[in-house]
Amino acid sequence: MSIYLYGVTRAGVQLPPGIRGVGDPPGRVRTIPAGDLAAVVGAAPDGLRARRRDLKAHQDVLLAVGAAGPLLPTRFGVVAADEDAVTGRLLADAGGYAAALDRVAGHCEVNLKASPVEDGLAGLLREDPQLRRLRQETRQRPGYDMSVRLGEAVVGGLRRRAAEAAREVADALGALAAEAQPGPEVPGCVLNVSFLVAAERAAACRALFDGMAEQLADRAELRLTGPLPCYSFSALPAPAGA
Repeated sequence: MSIYLYGVTRAGVQLPPGIRGVGDPPGRVRTIPAGDLAAVVGAAPDGLRARRRDLKAHQDVLLAVGAAGPLLPTRFGVVAADEDAVTGRLLADAGGYAAALDRVAGHCEVNLKASPVEDGLAGLLREDPQLRRLRQETRQRPGYDMSVRLGEAVVGGLRRRAAEAAREVADALGALAAEAQPGPEVPGCVLNVSFLVAAERAAACRALFDGMAEQLADRAELRLTGPLPCYSFSALPAPAGA
């Protein structure tokens, strides 16, 4: 029977009672021991797709297990051929998994994204004399080329302004974090970065962010998500047979 993999933890970590995962009805979650490690798994449902219900169930399992002990989470939808494939992968790189678990133990992930504010033109014009001159020239000599130049200058200025604000917040959060990891480019965003934060500092990160986001609201749309499972800091290999 195919195995649905949620992540890897240390042997001996106790799963929360009654925990359920993906599937309809929600499937039982259990562990497969492999030396000092254990895989957190369930039966792989037939026809698994990224439905909202199952995405949430996957995330809920990760958060619940992560609260009980260090966890290397997998992304949604990782399936191994059988239990032997899972244990074989863990035992083949037991040292790497153990080191990765040490890295995330006692930590969570928070993610910062930033994008330009749509109504930031007034603030941009106040700060940028060159843009004010270009806007005046466009009004005096209207035309397609001038309008394109003005539009590009406005977009670039708004992105630059948002990026500067985002860097301020990222630097402040970075001072509270153990590590930072840039994320992939996100359409419309000027910054996407995740932080590995000690669990006891998560509330301080949120409070710091809330204060800075309010102060910088006219410069950037800032979003902090978390606490999250430590996706960006796990470096978890896929099991053989997946």
